[in-house]
Amino acid sequence: MAATGACFFSAPLFHCQLLSRKPNLDQIPCFAVSIDRVSPAVVTENQNHREKRERQIHVANKNENSWEEKAKQRLNGWKEYLEQSKELIESDGGPAPRWFSPLEWECGSRLENSPLLLSLPGIDGVGLGLILHHQKLGRIFDIWCLHIPVADRTPFTELVKIVDKTVKSEYERSPNRPIYLVGESLGACLALAVAALNPDIDLVLILANPATSFKGSNLELLTPLLEALPEPFSPDLADILRLTAGNSLRMVLHNVVKGLPIRNTAEELVKDFATFSLSLPVLADILPKETLLWKLKMLKSASAYAHSRLSAIKAQTLILCSGNDQLLPSQQEGERLQKLLPKCELRKFDDSGHFLFLEGSIDLVTIIKGTSYYRRSKYHDYGSDFIPPTLDEAKQIIESSGLFDFVASAVMLSTLEDGTVVKGLAGIPSEGPVLFVGYHMLLGLEKIPLVSRIFLERNILLRGMAHPMMFMRSKKGNLPDISSYDKLRVMGAVPVAPTNLFKLFSLNSHVLLYPGGMREALHRKGEEYKLFWPEQSEFVRMAARFGAKIVPFGAVGEDDLGQVVFDYNDLVKIPYFRSEIEKLTNEATQLRSDAGGEIANQQVHMPVILPKVPGRFYYYFGKPLETKGRKQELRDKEKSQELYLQVKSEVERCIAYLKVKREEDPYRSIGSRLLYQATHGFQSEVPTFEL
Repeated sequence: MAATGACFFSAPLFHCQLLSRKPNLDQIPCFAVSIDRVSPAVVTENQNHREKRERQIHVANKNENSWEEKAKQRLNGWKEYLEQSKELIESDGGPAPRWFSPLEWECGSRLENSPLLLSLPGIDGVGLGLILHHQKLGRIFDIWCLHIPVADRTPFTELVKIVDKTVKSEYERSPNRPIYLVGESLGACLALAVAALNPDIDLVLILANPATSFKGSNLELLTPLLEALPEPFSPDLADILRLTAGNSLRMVLHNVVKGLPIRNTAEELVKDFATFSLSLPVLADILPKETLLWKLKMLKSASAYAHSRLSAIKAQTLILCSGNDQLLPSQQEGERLQKLLPKCELRKFDDSGHFLFLEGSIDLVTIIKGTSYYRRSKYHDYGSDFIPPTLDEAKQIIESSGLFDFVASAVMLSTLEDGTVVKGLAGIPSEGPVLFVGYHMLLGLEKIPLVSRIFLERNILLRGMAHPMMFMRSKKGNLPDISSYDKLRVMGAVPVAPTNLFKLFSLNSHVLLYPGGMREALHRKGEEYKLFWPEQSEFVRMAARFGAKIVPFGAVGEDDLGQVVFDYNDLVKIPYFRSEIEKLTNEATQLRSDAGGEIANQQVHMPVILPKVPGRFYYYFGKPLETKGRKQELRDKEKSQELYLQVKSEVERCIAYLKVKREEDPYRSIGSRLLYQATHGFQSEVPTFEL
């Protein structure tokens, strides 16, 4: 579609074209907006931006426990934000709030049928709170940002009407796609208010440190301080904002009450600003005193407005809260809102400050992937809505388990098409669909080296079929928080279900399946390497329908890491543990509820394990079994059962082979491996047995 006009905004960040389709905001002038939805194609990421993000990630990993380095990352994000904000404010062109769309990625295109994302600003009002995320968000969303000019005095209720009008207009245009409202602080209140007005519109809220906790916060105390400060002092709002850290502001107000001159008190505190949190922003460069006072008063009304309408909200909500927020009690508020909102999940960032999205260590797209919050229709589709991890995301996840990979020092064998067994993964089929079927070791620990090695060596993303309790819960309780499994979801894990297996095969994926499930992963004493599979086939006919190759594999090594000393049979005899097991099982989503015997819905428990001096993990991938061309044949139950039993037999054979061969490995113990690497270099590959 041809452009109706073009303009170049003065800020170099915003190359823009006028909308031929305005967002139904006749009274609100639009600027810096795209002409149309961009045609689908692969987005090419800006090299400078990517390199900067890589440097930030490197610093985050290298200095994981360094508060000073984390503070520097926050300030680096603020530096970029302030530079662009100054240019935006200088050219904001009038007092009315308006939408703009950042088009850094204009050379490429976003994902087809991408949903609309409305970015709602915090107290600053600039609309650049997601500036560090524009590149990645722009590949999967159509982004509009709300800008509130410095001189604007639009009350909160009118801002709600502006966003509400846009939401209704865009919903009418695309009723089958969700609309995302992403807001921090004030923007979170705005998103909640709009969601309360539109319970029947499909909205997804992503809220960072919502200001619904304004009452009693440090921000509430800032208003009387600003009003009390004399004019010669007021221009230096950078200093005033730093006083919001901890008890410093309270001390100032306490001294005012006692009659101590506030100028003297503030000047004394200014001398020690270096001791305050470096993560707090310098909003004073873009907010004069009068505007800040107005925004603080509006924040108070926004908090009350949103808080009074929480019961009307039906939208899917994700709350992101910081543990080091010096402005608001964000984690406590996040926990409170999670209990009040019907479809709400919470993610905590213990070391982060108030302005979460400006921290270089935070990646909003990765968070959305990890929570399975990205969807382009009414429901999340684990097939079509899945966004593969970037190389950076995958490497960070793999590096997070680097110590375990080092201890496991996995040996991997695979089988070529001619039946030759080789070291390495050369026998793994490159083209999908492929179904890996294997044995679940104790606690499922074998999947960590398995997924990482296949990804790093063969550039294949192995999508695991996981227990549904990693994605949803029947009720809240003592099971590990669902956030514990975010990394698995980023790497493509899906709830085990026939429909999801169908979707993955239709996408030619490489799929990982453990028919023994939790029963194998939480086995009893003396049950090492024993398979607990259903009697009837669960995957053969589905694989045959798509002509998928089936790769049976075995894995051994769990008994070289620990020994089960108290299993389910022991624990269930003790009343306290029996009660706890029942509670945990009731929390977990039911699986195979229509089955009986060993593979029926399993009791959730944690066996007591005695650690050992670490041994080594071994994997053996058998020869791929073809199902292509056998669709009709394998519809027959007897034929499919024959292949099913063949796969099971192959898994058992692989396990038996590894149990024998590992006895010949001179580097089975961690001591011998460390000695070898001390001699040959710690990056060297440790040998194993001869084939």
